[in-house]
Amino acid sequence: MNLDAKIPAGKISEKWSNHKAHLKLVNPANRRKYHVIVVGSGLAGGAAAASLGEMGYNVSCFCYQDSPRRAHSIAAQGGINAAKNYQNDGDSIYRLFYDTVKGGDFRAREANVYRLAEVSGNIIDQAVATGVPFAREYGGLLDNRSFGGAQVSRTFYARGQTGQQLLLGAYGALSRQIGLGTVKMYNRHEMLDLVVVNGHAKGIITRNMVDGKIEAWNADCVVVCTGGYGNVFFLSTNAQGCNVTAAYRCYKRGAGFANPCFTQIHPTCIPVHGDQQSKLTLMSESLRNDGRVWAPKTRELAQKILKGELKPGDLSEADRDYYLERKYPSFGNLAPRDISSRAAKEACDDKRGIAPGSGLGVYLDFRDAINRLGENKIRERYGNLFEMYECITGENPYKSPMMIFPAVHYTMGGLWVDYNLQSNIPGLFVGGEANFSDHGANRLGASALMQGLADGYFVLPATVSDYLASCGLGGAPSIDLPEYKEVKAQVEDRTKKLMSVKGDVSPRAIHQKLGHIMWEKCGMARTKEGLTQAIQEIKELRGEFWKKVRVVGEGESLNPELERAGRLADFLEFGEIMCHDALIREESCGGHFRVEHQDAGEAKRDDANFAHVAVWEYTGDDKMPIRHQEELKYEEVKLATRSYK
Repeated sequence: MNLDAKIPAGKISEKWSNHKAHLKLVNPANRRKYHVIVVGSGLAGGAAAASLGEMGYNVSCFCYQDSPRRAHSIAAQGGINAAKNYQNDGDSIYRLFYDTVKGGDFRAREANVYRLAEVSGNIIDQAVATGVPFAREYGGLLDNRSFGGAQVSRTFYARGQTGQQLLLGAYGALSRQIGLGTVKMYNRHEMLDLVVVNGHAKGIITRNMVDGKIEAWNADCVVVCTGGYGNVFFLSTNAQGCNVTAAYRCYKRGAGFANPCFTQIHPTCIPVHGDQQSKLTLMSESLRNDGRVWAPKTRELAQKILKGELKPGDLSEADRDYYLERKYPSFGNLAPRDISSRAAKEACDDKRGIAPGSGLGVYLDFRDAINRLGENKIRERYGNLFEMYECITGENPYKSPMMIFPAVHYTMGGLWVDYNLQSNIPGLFVGGEANFSDHGANRLGASALMQGLADGYFVLPATVSDYLASCGLGGAPSIDLPEYKEVKAQVEDRTKKLMSVKGDVSPRAIHQKLGHIMWEKCGMARTKEGLTQAIQEIKELRGEFWKKVRVVGEGESLNPELERAGRLADFLEFGEIMCHDALIREESCGGHFRVEHQDAGEAKRDDANFAHVAVWEYTGDDKMPIRHQEELKYEEVKLATRSYK
């Protein structure tokens, strides 16, 4: 497997500008002769499709939602990072770069991260130009707030709806191109496979989710921006439709999958409240600007709260353990997500949790902020988040603290890409959460929106053009080639296989079992014994799936259960790879916490053996994939113990 990262030579601050200056260009008159497929319409996909269309390329954009507006980027809440230094508090491109590398526990590629920081300011200008209503200070300037893992205020926001507003901005740009005819939008089309012709990605196979029709589509190149795979855990903050299928099918066609075990647990989510729950709800990290996280100091006090003998407001300051402020005084409640999540788990493991039924919960308390700033100011900053919390729990967070607990949120792993965001399959580009490139072992809050828009607006338009310029003007391969027919037939056979099992167990029930295995043994804390057990249990569950699953309805029509079953089949294979990846990585770093590798409860990295990207290569069904390594070189940031104390 070719893992040439194609990192440009020279100073890190000049790599991107020098690289762009030497990328090949396509004559504007020739751009209409090229056809690009973009899969996904979130921030990365929508921005890429809009930008490529604006440049004059013919673009086909596919999404499985009923509208590009419903891409899961809409669910992001708290903000987007950018090194504008509007607060004059010492921020800079280098500081954002450093914070991101450190936040990822030194497991990200330096050159990609620096570029992300470098273009961050341009993202804000672009978003404002598309009408994004960022919060503003009294004088009219854009406002900033703090986020975890940083000691400066660099996060731009639109109350708790930042993802929605940014997506509407990108959707407006995309809609303009749809109106002009440069972009054709295919809603309710799910990518089910990749077509490779002569070693290059040249098309996809989709299923029309309305009528069940399976179709082949040809193009000069393919851009995959399909998000993350957090729903392998069944319960996550992701929408139910989020899945690994598009990325996983690319993997099975030869694309390397990097760092699959790097998953992020978000510390501030509403705790699980029932067996029939289908997803979890995020409470934005921005709430930790003014909210203080605490748990009762003793098990006895926690028990009294669980029994209803005490209310949280009855506890004195002396009875409250503000554990993040105690353990990490420099960052306090704004400690990074992985550290904050493990600290919450530690309190609950000590039997000091306060969520009814499970005890798996701690408090996020705004009492002090309301007393200091007034309820109106808190309502102005977080009102829609407070309303959402009250609608779900029936509790008024202005009067009593929120109950929170960690949950699966984001995935740092993804398809391997080089500096150009091209996978090891030429012509297959990957953007946003679907690639691995920028966040290492832990993503800092407010950096997902930054990466998605950086990839879509600023990186992919330049690098895709370079690839197309090298292809010549031959045009996309004919859809009648045997490669398209063969892959389409394989997709049709897979659909028939799913429909033919005729068992008596629903896909949802099997997915719940998989989620339980993954959360308990490949979740916040992982052990060699647990991961070894999980691998075997997933194999057995996969066998059960293909013997007992029942997919109701028909394959040639609207059928959400068929979609669920197909995605689950991929999760059942992919979950095993995640566990293998976590098992082999004998260290703790970021969101990957191996119990055997810790120092007084903190992650203990092994830089001598694991300062690399683990890239998995598919070798066949039921065969162990091959693990490759891309060594990570740290020239700008010295490897150091990651401390937020």
